[in-house]
Amino acid sequence: MLFKVTAAATFRRSAINARRCLNSRRGLLTLAIETSCDDTSVAIVEKTKKDSGSTAKIHFLENVTADTREHRGIHPIIALESHQDNLANLVQKALNYLPESKTGDGLNLADGTRRRLPDFISATRGPGMRSNLSVGLDTGKALSVAWQRPMVGVHHMQAHLLTPGLVSCLENDAKADPPATTPEFPFLSILVSGGHTTLVQSKGLTDHKILATSEDIAIGEALDKSARDILPESLLQEAKSTMYGKSLEQFVFPNGKADFADYSPPETRGQEVTRRISDWGWSLTTPFANTRTMQFSFSSISSMVGKIIQSNSTNIQMSHAERVDLGREAMRVCFEHLASRTIIALETLRPHNTGKDEINTLVVSGGVAANQFLMKVLTSFLEVRGFGHMKILAPPPYLCTDNAAMIGWAGIEMFEAGFRSDLSCRPLRKWTLDPKADDGGILGPGGWIKE
Repeated sequence: MLFKVTAAATFRRSAINARRCLNSRRGLLTLAIETSCDDTSVAIVEKTKKDSGSTAKIHFLENVTADTREHRGIHPIIALESHQDNLANLVQKALNYLPESKTGDGLNLADGTRRRLPDFISATRGPGMRSNLSVGLDTGKALSVAWQRPMVGVHHMQAHLLTPGLVSCLENDAKADPPATTPEFPFLSILVSGGHTTLVQSKGLTDHKILATSEDIAIGEALDKSARDILPESLLQEAKSTMYGKSLEQFVFPNGKADFADYSPPETRGQEVTRRISDWGWSLTTPFANTRTMQFSFSSISSMVGKIIQSNSTNIQMSHAERVDLGREAMRVCFEHLASRTIIALETLRPHNTGKDEINTLVVSGGVAANQFLMKVLTSFLEVRGFGHMKILAPPPYLCTDNAAMIGWAGIEMFEAGFRSDLSCRPLRKWTLDPKADDGGILGPGGWIKE
């Protein structure tokens, strides 16, 4: 019992001292771990307050993605084994990038240098694959106990939508002119990845309302499935990962933005739902074309692509030009469906979009946010539908996909707000953002400690 009391008191002192470090401008330093899916990632992230605003620095960031190309998609067991093989080595490597200690205390490394201990540990708690999450979360707990530092179990999707704040502070640290500003609440977020497609209204750090989500598969999965059918076998063999949607983008838009510079969005709902028949005789139907239902659906798109490829053995006979056209059309339908629901949400919110509740920012994050054609479609839709004033923020590609830097930043934001996790917290396979959901959103599950 004495140990428990002493340990609890030590953790409380560590949490208080860590926040004092930020207030005293020494900076708040965290070691962050991400293992929610097939990416093993470790980062060292620091936030410092200055007169000109907060700045951020990523001292270390490295990812290892499980090689599941043989299975043409994510394989849970291989992904788990990849975390087990790589996480400890990444943590060991990251220690060499901790800032040097200037006070004489800290962590002694084998090379004789003394490094500053992180003020706390950040680790993804969910949502994700429970076994995979456990590898990272348990490692975070072990470091927390060994170093007697607090820990924050981070919500993976919250980390994605907070990433533009990290980017703006990184730009401030690089002395951007003019200085970048962190997106202010409230704002809308589109979280698009291989596992998620969600439209979120964010009013505060832990106050997020789900406006629409996919009831079948995520947009990233639809693009990956379409790519597996459309891409020539030689390109599938050459792919360095199972992110085939990225390979599809490179295949159908080899010249990048120049290939879709003349894209024109439908200016009305009537134009939006008009069926488009290609020169090859096939067409893809837009999901929920005739309704304003606040819901996403992408499974039908990849299914239609598969049927077109398979019809009359066209998977062998289909020309390069037709494959390119089909790939572009699949992306267009996916992205216009996403943009359509976003416009409907903005139109619904417009009567309340005044004063402190005014929404002027759209955050786009997740792996699919790196797709430049998606950004073109969203920008064009907003311009022709009366929302050209909206500012679209998307992280650079290396921060769009799953990474520990975003986990570290979300951990810092939560820690600054006075939250940390009890060492009894467990990984969560499902975990919503919305406080009105059955699980209570970010703060709903047990294991939170509020200082």
